[in-house]
Amino acid sequence: MDPSAKAAAARMKAFIDAHLEQPVTLQQLAANAGYSPFYCVRIFREAFGRTPAAYLRARRLGSAACELARTARSVTAIALDFEFGSHEGFTRAFARQFGKSPAAFRQRVKGANKMTAKTLPIFIQILDRPARKAIIQRAKTADEYWSYCQEAGCEMWEVLGAIPEAMQEPSGMWLPKQMAPEGTSTYVAGVEVPADYASPLPEGMELIDLPPCRMMLFQGPPYDEDDMGDAIGAMENAINAYDPTTVGYAFAPELAPRQQYAPEGDRGYIELRPVREL
Repeated sequence: MDPSAKAAAARMKAFIDAHLEQPVTLQQLAANAGYSPFYCVRIFREAFGRTPAAYLRARRLGSAACELARTARSVTAIALDFEFGSHEGFTRAFARQFGKSPAAFRQRVKGANKMTAKTLPIFIQILDRPARKAIIQRAKTADEYWSYCQEAGCEMWEVLGAIPEAMQEPSGMWLPKQMAPEGTSTYVAGVEVPADYASPLPEGMELIDLPPCRMMLFQGPPYDEDDMGDAIGAMENAINAYDPTTVGYAFAPELAPRQQYAPEGDRGYIELRPVREL
């Protein structure tokens, strides 16, 4: 993706994130990005895997779910805060994303002291990823985030996030065996870049090829930051227990790295796993 188009998509995303409780039009995004509305939709979808409208709706619903979990405010009031025109429209959209009505979601979250795999409303999406590369920072023995940070430090996340050509936000990656040479870690910090990436690499990092593949995205519900450990653990249990054959897929860890994005309470935990169609 052209760096200027990538930067424009990032500006649109930032504008949306800052205006979740205000009207947002495609014309506003186009003016902010400096491109035509039609081209804005195209580059946003290429950068983030969904249209601006779909991203806006998902972010508003995620923030609304956080309000439902943390407050006793009415469903209608929360729906209006996040620019849904009616209780009914909000309820339909919420149920599509989280698998249950706002009232049922609130009852389930409020009624549980801790999140469990059985109580999580999880959003699942299939994403097609093109041939691309990844800029990664290896460690020696790390097999998950905390051991990686202890071994390699955490400053590389900011370095990876500042790469202009990045196709997605930085992520933690569990590498397939063929991508992790002997004596190196199975878990790395990385960011995806276009297949023709040719810019200099940050010191200590390397470039690996990622073939085209299909990824299954799992996104959990919003959570209180104090409950981050429980939320991540419950999501991992839920994902491990999920049977993708029910929707015509099988997990295929040999095809590409399994990825996790930085957990943020207002959007929930996000993990992607490679799959193949049955």
